[in-house]
Amino acid sequence: MANVEKISVSLPRDMIEDIRSAVESGAYATTSEVLRAAVREWRKKRPVPKGLERVTPRNLADLRRMIQEGVDSMERGEGKPVEEVLARLKAKYSAMAKVQKREVQKQKKRRA
Repeated sequence: MANVEKISVSLPRDMIEDIRSAVESGAYATTSEVLRAAVREWRKKRPVPKGLERVTPRNLADLRRMIQEGVDSMERGEGKPVEEVLARLKAKYSAMAKVQKREVQKQKKRRA
């Protein structure tokens, strides 16, 4: 594992005992292995945000397929000028920021 970062995790005693038991039984070599397996399962079950289902690769094969679709689309002349795409994104995120700012102001007024 090339890019590994250590983190500290607080878990209830029963979960710690389950993890230790899994390692002691030989099912896993280390506690880190148990947690990596758990995170992999969690990732599989985690829902993709609405609207992003089609653009979120689930694995490397998905990513490669999506890249090839993009290349094929460009070769068919279906691409859009970058300026057009950036202008649309700028407008979208500017509008989202305004909405978020209004929501924050509403919350502050409610607390006051």
